[in-house]
Amino acid sequence: MIAAHSQRARAVTENLPFDVAIIGGGPGGYVAAIRAAQLGARVALVEKDRLGGTCLHRGCIPTKALLRSAETLLESKAASTLGVVLKDAAVDFAAMMAWKARVVAQQAEELEKLIAWRKIAVFQGEGQLISPGSIKVGDKLVAAGKIIIATGSLPIRLPIPGASLPGVLTSDQILELGAMPESLVVIGAGVVGCEFASMFSALGARVTILELLPSILPPVDEEIARRFQQILRSQGVTIHTKASLQEIRAEGERLRLVFGLGQEQHDVVADRVLMAVGHRPCSDALEEAGLALRDGSVAVNERLETSVDNVYAAGDVVGLYMLAYVASYQGIIAAENALGGRRQADYRAVPTCVYTLPEIASVGLREEEARAHGVSYKVSRFPFSALARAQLLGQPLGLVKLVCDEPSGRLLGVHILGPRATDLIGEAVLALRMGATAQDLAHTMHGHPNLSEAIYEAAWGIIDSPFHLRRL
Repeated sequence: MIAAHSQRARAVTENLPFDVAIIGGGPGGYVAAIRAAQLGARVALVEKDRLGGTCLHRGCIPTKALLRSAETLLESKAASTLGVVLKDAAVDFAAMMAWKARVVAQQAEELEKLIAWRKIAVFQGEGQLISPGSIKVGDKLVAAGKIIIATGSLPIRLPIPGASLPGVLTSDQILELGAMPESLVVIGAGVVGCEFASMFSALGARVTILELLPSILPPVDEEIARRFQQILRSQGVTIHTKASLQEIRAEGERLRLVFGLGQEQHDVVADRVLMAVGHRPCSDALEEAGLALRDGSVAVNERLETSVDNVYAAGDVVGLYMLAYVASYQGIIAAENALGGRRQADYRAVPTCVYTLPEIASVGLREEEARAHGVSYKVSRFPFSALARAQLLGQPLGLVKLVCDEPSGRLLGVHILGPRATDLIGEAVLALRMGATAQDLAHTMHGHPNLSEAIYEAAWGIIDSPFHLRRL
């Protein structure tokens, strides 16, 4: 059906150089370009920096490379319990950053080859939408029947004195550090802040978190967030919630942060400060082009159509979730619809993945949401400490938590704290999207020994009781 639509859309634009032109080569834009090429379209991709965007160069991939280094350090310290004696394991920060750079470079090279193989025309430069069918790139004009906006987002800084001092870094800048800081203050305890706090603490830095809200990780189930906060503190991280940052002062090569806790004023000194307080959509010039904005984001409908005919948008510039995998999902839908499809975005099962040590992943209703909505629900928990595979990995901390509809057992939410949680959540996302019940999960065979058995055992806790747990 989409192929037929694609042929009709191309017939309409046969006098134009391209069927689809995309501004932005991040996970929303380049995936949209590939999908359009799969459907036979002539595709132009405009990118002002490097293909892959923030995710590949300043976000998802480089942070996970450094996190792997931190995880390896922790494993080396615990190796003696497995009968492996490693002496003098230490951090070589320069080598670690070089490893990160190699991983990014390899992925970037493969992406460039993939785009070339798909015969997607890449225009290097900043793209400016000047009409519904024209993009200006330097002194070139790219004409296309359909346009997809995927310009991404940028990290923001709090509007306080000292926010732009040297040593006060965004999530982009901290990935280019030349030396390992002895101490780090992280402003903001959302996903990004907690990931960096966990990583730098594991690498040996003294880490302090300042969070304005009453608790950390607001997108995560309260019980899971509370348990993770306890783990962070046990790892030596200092956490101040309800902390109102007032100013940052330079003191030689260090930084002093002044913040309020209730009626009292406190301060903390650190080598570096990470400002992890969110991102803003890159939409500055788009309103001038006639696109309607909503709180700074490009307004779209469920088909990713903007207020301007034949112009679509995907990814962080749309707001909503600001996640790489959501951007890719939206990019696919935007490309299909630009070529005649009528697909609607479905956000009923969007996972949250937090790459901390240990990891956190979640999908669906949190327990507190079910309670607030007056839903009749049942909760089952299964700890990783009761799972053989987690013990074999030396990672027994955490649990799987299921929230299910009480009468039917239908899955409402799955929340995981523990080893490889971000990999395990895939089963839960599919189950939730397909309307599965706890019985469906419990009656599905899982490998052994396997981390996914924690989901299986928790499902049995809904319909009866887990097999490998004496106390509930």
